[in-house]
Amino acid sequence: MGDSLNLSTADLAALAFFLVAWVLHTLASDGKLVSRVSLTTAMNAQREAWMRTMAEREIRIVDTAIMSGLQQGTAFFASSSLIALGGCFALLGASDRVLEVLSTLPLGGAPSRAAFQIKVFGLVLILAFSFFKFGWAYRLFNYCTILIGAVPIPHGEASRNPVTETAVWRAAQMNMLAGKHFNSGLRGVFFSIGYLGWFVDPAVFVLSTLLLLAVLVRRQFFSAARRAVIGQPPGAGNGWSIRPDSQ
Repeated sequence: MGDSLNLSTADLAALAFFLVAWVLHTLASDGKLVSRVSLTTAMNAQREAWMRTMAEREIRIVDTAIMSGLQQGTAFFASSSLIALGGCFALLGASDRVLEVLSTLPLGGAPSRAAFQIKVFGLVLILAFSFFKFGWAYRLFNYCTILIGAVPIPHGEASRNPVTETAVWRAAQMNMLAGKHFNSGLRGVFFSIGYLGWFVDPAVFVLSTLLLLAVLVRRQFFSAARRAVIGQPPGAGNGWSIRPDSQ
């Protein structure tokens, strides 16, 4: 199979390692692989808390401004993914020049032209995946804005009746789903950086994937950002359902 694809066994093994690392990190971040709460999971709890707080407000300018910021950030990354895709096709047009540069590197030798083009198409697939994730996240954030507008204005017990609770739940679920797709797109962008090591050598590909995975795992499970989200100030009560001492 490797010969038919103009890829060596080492190339295929490195690619398999890369894909497994991506899938395992995704499952761990979503709380499906490890019991330790990730930054993503903790932020989902905050998204739900935000929607519940939003339901108590009569004037929701702050909430719509936040949603606008989320949409703008998503649109930025979607546009960046498209630009990167264009760069990949430009890279295909400059294959001979790139192969000449790779041949001068001390690690390994330059791949064949066919193998190089296969690797570029792999990068295209990663960036296209990210673009579609960002595009869908943008639309879901737009839907979430509509669902926020559908939450009834609180009057007395109105903020705690079944109709309002259902509207808040829908808005929270849509917000978390949009965040999930945005994170998937961003994860694709991150892993595309590790993928660049494959253009040098399979061993470099594995090393770049490991380094990238170490950075992402630290950010999700051991970063100051995670501690800030799930932590409590000294002397505060235990109002959180996710507690640092239980991780």
